[in-house]
Amino acid sequence: MSKILCVSRHAPYGRSLAREALDAVLAAAAFEQEINLLLMDEGVWQLCQVQTPELIEQRDLSKNLSALPVFGVEEIYVHEPSLILRGLNRDSLSLNNVQLLSNEQTQALIASQDQLLSF
Repeated sequence: MSKILCVSRHAPYGRSLAREALDAVLAAAAFEQEINLLLMDEGVWQLCQVQTPELIEQRDLSKNLSALPVFGVEEIYVHEPSLILRGLNRDSLSLNNVQLLSNEQTQALIASQDQLLSF
């Protein structure tokens, strides 16, 4: 089975790319593919604890992210330099079971994949 990594670089609201990335992850998981998710750049906002999407008539994306392990998505990676650049840290995140990666670890993760989905 090939290893697939979905890289999500967009904020959770305002555009559909974050939701499309999550849909792609869930679809791959439904077909029993080995897929994991990497949030980086603006994508780290998807895990922010305080979100009020109802103010813009959107659904809370962080709740869907918390359900990923139920669908067999074992790893959610977060690019730590992206967090730091935005004034966030591990305590700011809505999920505890994420793995923070340095630049070098992110490069190694991407290099170890068979396929990349980039959103």
